[in-house]
Amino acid sequence: MKTLQRHHGAAGISAAGAPEGPVREGSAALPPDTWLQDGAWRVEQSLSRLLHAECDSGSELMVAMRYATLQGGKRTRALLCMAAGALIDAPAQVLDDVGAAIEMMHACTLVHDDLPAMDDDVLRRGRPTVHVRFGEATAILVGDALQAHAFLTLAGTDAPGERRIALVRELARAVSADGAAGGQALDIALAGRTAPLDTIMEMHRMKSGALVRASVRMGALCALPEDASSAALYAALDRYSSCFGLALQVVDDILDATADAGVLGKTPGKDAAARKPTCASAMGLPAARRCALDLLRNAAEALAPLGPRAGQLVQMLQRAHAHLPAHAPGP
Repeated sequence: MKTLQRHHGAAGISAAGAPEGPVREGSAALPPDTWLQDGAWRVEQSLSRLLHAECDSGSELMVAMRYATLQGGKRTRALLCMAAGALIDAPAQVLDDVGAAIEMMHACTLVHDDLPAMDDDVLRRGRPTVHVRFGEATAILVGDALQAHAFLTLAGTDAPGERRIALVRELARAVSADGAAGGQALDIALAGRTAPLDTIMEMHRMKSGALVRASVRMGALCALPEDASSAALYAALDRYSSCFGLALQVVDDILDATADAGVLGKTPGKDAAARKPTCASAMGLPAARRCALDLLRNAAEALAPLGPRAGQLVQMLQRAHAHLPAHAPGP
């Protein structure tokens, strides 16, 4: 990898975490907004193609699976996969399908998190949650089926066998007891309790950060094995995704406490109502906002060794920054 030279200023984000203007670097010729829209459209097309009923008996379940997955969401994880793949010119079709598999798995976690036994939410992406629309039993099956289809998609990807195995392993690890499942268990256990900030951060790292990290790594794994020759690249991507994944969750904590349902697409104030410890409740909103900015800045700094080809990953940071409230009210 000859792109691993120092390239200060490639990040396009100031020391305070604010964007310094449009990023003109990167492997894609498309402007930032156009690239993001095109990438989201591509993954939507892949999801629509991959999620289809093969027989009449499964059509009702598939309708619910498509309801849970299509026409909603920012596609952040799929776009991260595509952006990381752009670093090393991974094939677009492979990135589209891998991104779709990641979005299936993300939708699975959301459907299960919304269940009455978990977070018990009635609104997701501006629409009734799956268990509200189709019933609790169907929602459980939707999550199970989406997980299976995610792995089926990776297993059928047009890539060498060892790459497909690496992709399956990466996604499985992200939702294991060390990832999203373990993070959700910790989230439930912490409800109604006072928890130290480092425990809250660990919960966020597992529940949502692990899938963000996997999304970035899977984009790179579409074309480049992780070995000694690529160690520097993967180290930079891991630092980037670790900071970015945690920043996304801190921003989400702030929005849960400050935004309305129209902005969130889900029920606001759920964390406070359930007495769940969050970064916002533990630090206070102003400090949480500063934390998010620091994390975005650190993620940008992690990309500096990768040079201008990391431009799309930078654009993802800028989009996250745009969702951060300009001011977070004090107590």
